[in-house]
Amino acid sequence: MTDQMARSSRSSRWPLAAAMAGVLALSAALSSCGVVGTADAVANAAPDAPINGPQGRVPQFIASCAVSHFAFDDPIVHPGHAGASHQHVFFGNEAVTASVGYDELLGAPTTCDQRLDTASYWTPVLLDPRGQRIDPTGAVAYYRPGAGVDHTTLVPYPPDLKMVAGDAEADGEQPLSVVAWSCGVSAVRSVVPTECPGRSTLRLLVTFPDCWDGERTWTASPDDRHVVYSSAGECPDSHPVPIPQLQLAVDHPPVDPDGLSLSSGAITTGHGDFWNAWDQDKLVNEVQNCLHRGITCNVSAN
Repeated sequence: MTDQMARSSRSSRWPLAAAMAGVLALSAALSSCGVVGTADAVANAAPDAPINGPQGRVPQFIASCAVSHFAFDDPIVHPGHAGASHQHVFFGNEAVTASVGYDELLGAPTTCDQRLDTASYWTPVLLDPRGQRIDPTGAVAYYRPGAGVDHTTLVPYPPDLKMVAGDAEADGEQPLSVVAWSCGVSAVRSVVPTECPGRSTLRLLVTFPDCWDGERTWTASPDDRHVVYSSAGECPDSHPVPIPQLQLAVDHPPVDPDGLSLSSGAITTGHGDFWNAWDQDKLVNEVQNCLHRGITCNVSAN
């Protein structure tokens, strides 16, 4: 069974009114929230264009995370089945296993510098030409509005939201706006790793959807997604709730790019997983105090 076919069909509902109440003291009615959407918009399979640099002069907050552990597990794709996945490297929450539940993640230790970021992030492992693992030096999670999206309308992720970006079974190049490689924080993107100058790190970039359907926290079917990408700064009517766009940047030491692969297969099979187990009050504060106010938080350079 493929990773895509094996994705759990479990989903849960988190009322949109509760989401908005946690952000603004507004009515629970969606129309009063200033949510972007248009009847002409359609669910988008990728952002319109790559984000121009991981740190830009746009509203954002970030979390820097060390490696937590490596495991042949994927609690989103193969929940409850230890060893059923290709190898992943995990960042953030240290309690993650194949069978862990959301409640077990809350308040668990984290490798992130923001101690209340107990979310979990994971990607496939980078391999050298001999198939040996190249350990990352760390990861950075950037939370921003999607391109052109009104930052004052963003809603925090609901508790227990799960997202996957990129295709572990890709048989060719993926859009640079979803999966890309760069040298450190350079704005130059490539579909495969390139040789980086000096001591610049080799960085895998995975950009997640930023429009939510307002109800489900996970769906297994690629034809019935609970999250999609915005287009031209708007969310489609099917997914009218704008959420922060997460870009996960995984840094590796300088390495010869020839012959590299991923534990999921070819070097073009990059992807990432995110499980929202943030302290929810802290997440709401970050959205309100950083994104809604249009400022950058925890960013040392632009």
